[in-house]
Amino acid sequence: MRRQAIVVGLGQFGMALATSLAEKGVEVLAIDNDEDHVRAAAPIVAEAMCMDATDESALARTNPGQRDVCVCAIGNEAREASIISTALLKQLGAKRLVSRATDPLHARILRLVGAHEVVNPEQAFGQRFATRLIYSDVVDEIVLGPDLVLTELRPPDSFVGRSLADLQLPRRFDVTVVAVRRPDQDAIDLPSPSRPLEAGDLLVLVSRPGAVAKLLEKIS
Repeated sequence: MRRQAIVVGLGQFGMALATSLAEKGVEVLAIDNDEDHVRAAAPIVAEAMCMDATDESALARTNPGQRDVCVCAIGNEAREASIISTALLKQLGAKRLVSRATDPLHARILRLVGAHEVVNPEQAFGQRFATRLIYSDVVDEIVLGPDLVLTELRPPDSFVGRSLADLQLPRRFDVTVVAVRRPDQDAIDLPSPSRPLEAGDLLVLVSRPGAVAKLLEKIS
């Protein structure tokens, strides 16, 4: 049985999310009060509806309790609507409710009214992009929790030609290489402690926040 999702709010974030979910085989019901946004989503998702997500009776007809996940992706232009919609989705039985916040206060309120998870995509992207701007060897960075970060890193010049056993990154920098993408391969390999790193490799690192930045600063 296909997984089912509701995405409320079809701005840039909501549309991108609905599109990605649909591409992954999820049956998406996309909701917005703007007819142009709904028309844009209609060819992509299973169903697109133009409605006011703060209208309890209208929202109830979408059966949130029967969906695997409900996402309130309403943006900064309608904070009150995002809070009301989140509260209604919770009251209507949403099993997993994710809401988009625009600042810490908004996030706290969304949690108070029932959101199981709160995301701030602009803040998350800004933090990731700042790291890439400061450290050119960082390809991408994903925060997995308050004390865990996954980083994709090009080997600095001082790493090329040396093995992971030689570099001793866990002991020296509290950083662990969990995978290596080789320049001549599409797949990601488990790291070989004895194989010298090449200039085109991409290292996948797991560490505490700030550990990779300290590593790069110390070897620069």
